[in-house]
Amino acid sequence: MNKKNSVFIATSIDGYIADKNGGIDWLHSIPNPNNDDMGYVEFTNRIDALVMGRTTFETVLGFDIDWPYSIPVFVLSNQLKEIPETHKGKAFLVKGTMTEILEQIHKKGFEKLYIDGGTTIMSFLKEDLIDEMILTTIPVLLGGGSSLFTELPKKLNFELIGTKTYLNQITQHHYKRKR
Repeated sequence: MNKKNSVFIATSIDGYIADKNGGIDWLHSIPNPNNDDMGYVEFTNRIDALVMGRTTFETVLGFDIDWPYSIPVFVLSNQLKEIPETHKGKAFLVKGTMTEILEQIHKKGFEKLYIDGGTTIMSFLKEDLIDEMILTTIPVLLGGGSSLFTELPKKLNFELIGTKTYLNQITQHHYKRKR
């Protein structure tokens, strides 16, 4: 089976992906003078397409940068009616259940998917559709905000397949779903 759904995301020590105001500035709290990508490029080189929720999509649109993705981005949203004109052909709106969404994306020939955004990741986890997670922990306690993990309908077992340390402070754990 070539199909694979992967997560690559950073959290605080207490498991948050955004602070109480939705901010993510804390992700850059550790000096990174050589701009180490912490495995991101290696990870994205093995990905066909990205699946993200509306909030993550709108957050990326709000960055003062060029569109950072060279692969198709599928945006899950029940609220968004269409992709902004500036991003048509780069991002595509998808709707339905997680299984229906995966079928739509797979029919287009994309099988190795990067799943991004807290709500989207949890939706995939609730349906047991995540095959691997690469979780990077920034050494900060936010004390609240958007938690990466919420309640699941059942326990999901993962196996640690590797750990790396970056900048002598940031830890990254690579987990594979045990089935």
